[in-house]
Amino acid sequence: MTAVTTRLLDADDVRRSLSVRDLTDQAHGPHAMQILLDGVVEALREAWKGEVLIHRESPIVSVEENYDALHYPPEGASREARYTRYLNGRTILRTQTSVMIPGLLRCLARRREPWSDVLLVCPGLTYRRDAIDRLHTGEPHQVDLWRIKKGTPLSAEDLSEMVGLLASVALPNHEVRTVPAEHPYTLDGLQIDARYPSGNEWVEVGECGLALPGILHENDLDPESVSGLAMGLGLDRLLMLRKGMDDIRLLRSADERVARQMLDLSPYRPVSHQPAIARDLSIAVPEDRTTEELGDRVREALGQRSELVESVEVLSETPFDDLPPAAVERIGISPGQKNSPLRVVLRDLVRALTDEEANGLRDEVYAAVHEGAAWQWATRSARTT
Repeated sequence: MTAVTTRLLDADDVRRSLSVRDLTDQAHGPHAMQILLDGVVEALREAWKGEVLIHRESPIVSVEENYDALHYPPEGASREARYTRYLNGRTILRTQTSVMIPGLLRCLARRREPWSDVLLVCPGLTYRRDAIDRLHTGEPHQVDLWRIKKGTPLSAEDLSEMVGLLASVALPNHEVRTVPAEHPYTLDGLQIDARYPSGNEWVEVGECGLALPGILHENDLDPESVSGLAMGLGLDRLLMLRKGMDDIRLLRSADERVARQMLDLSPYRPVSHQPAIARDLSIAVPEDRTTEELGDRVREALGQRSELVESVEVLSETPFDDLPPAAVERIGISPGQKNSPLRVVLRDLVRALTDEEANGLRDEVYAAVHEGAAWQWATRSARTT
């Protein structure tokens, strides 16, 4: 087995991941995300007067489908197990909804019915190892929107029109910009950012470009007569911005006061202003351990209670060789490891956490991420286990 696949999901991890509710799917119950997505799709359909094909597939896919078929380089960092959830050496939980596009292109190529302008819509959950903060989740919602057209080739001007339609429908009261960005399956790629109305922070909400002719050719469409626009959107962030929310955890809140507000696109009205509780940890981890891996270990350890963790921030990193002897002894760090002080911010969205609860969560996070030979616990129960 290759180095990138050494960390595999166990059966419990797979069951937990696949049990997460898909907020884009009406079969899982109504949600504002569906209204947002329907609005974008309808605006594109009305502008282009073309056919719309909405498609869903199992999130269990092959490495070849997720990466090779979309021209990701064989040694690309995105393939590594620190970012990708491998089931075995050949199968993963998809990291992007783009994985559904090549199969749909082949279906178009085989169609006997005439077609000239089709919008492919591929929504659903994706699965990653990711950092924990207000804008990231391990199971983000995405949608791929690809316009495939015969005849006059689609151009950068058509792509600009597509971005403008997205902005006007999904984020009518936000400033939206594009910046050049490279994607393996597009030409003239762009990153789509939106600005929080209350400040100067820009948030990435999507990416787009002209469909790579090689992708069309490899899936039996002639790039001499067929062209495409490719767009992928992060629906969680789009919805947060649209409703004026600042915490991704609110999208799935079970609190009725919050959940009722997730049924339309009206501005979010805060139901609670609970205080955050910060706990600092000093941990020893392997030198190549990433923030994304730390976040994923916290999610795995806490399960549903990981919703109580607002963020996990790496404050600094110091290799073993640069630490004083007292710190080496206190942390129990070994050669080949680094000291990574963390700040764990805890906040329940609807009630105040007690110090005892916060200390207990702190110790569970500590146990999940610290790999040194000495321990500093906050609770008596942790010291005796």
